[in-house]
Amino acid sequence: EVQLVESGGGLVQAGGSLRLSCATSGFSFDDYAIGWFRQAPGKERLGVSCISSRDGSTYYVDSVKGRFTISSDNAKNTVYLQMNSLKPEDTAVYYCASGISVRRMEVSSFYDYWGQGTQVTVSS
Repeated sequence: EVQLVESGGGLVQAGGSLRLSCATSGFSFDDYAIGWFRQAPGKERLGVSCISSRDGSTYYVDSVKGRFTISSDNAKNTVYLQMNSLKPEDTAVYYCASGISVRRMEVSSFYDYWGQGTQVTVSS
């Protein structure tokens, strides 16, 4: 059974930091790309960051470049999203997803499996 379990969300003040984790199981982690998406109320799901477990290539949406860092621990089948200098506009439910044929990292339709999400709230 494929599982992706997010953790690490919470409430933080603007300028603070959080580290999200995505623990995975049930698929060949080394062959997949793992992405982080977020969805705020009334908005579309947005691809935030992604990492390829094959070659380590990464993607960041412009609004988080320089603030967020994605990393992968292949031994633990886990991907992390370190979020620094958080802003109120980062408030959303954050989801991790995995895909084996991800041609465009920011496009959600390329991903096969999704976690349940974790809430991130940044207060001003």
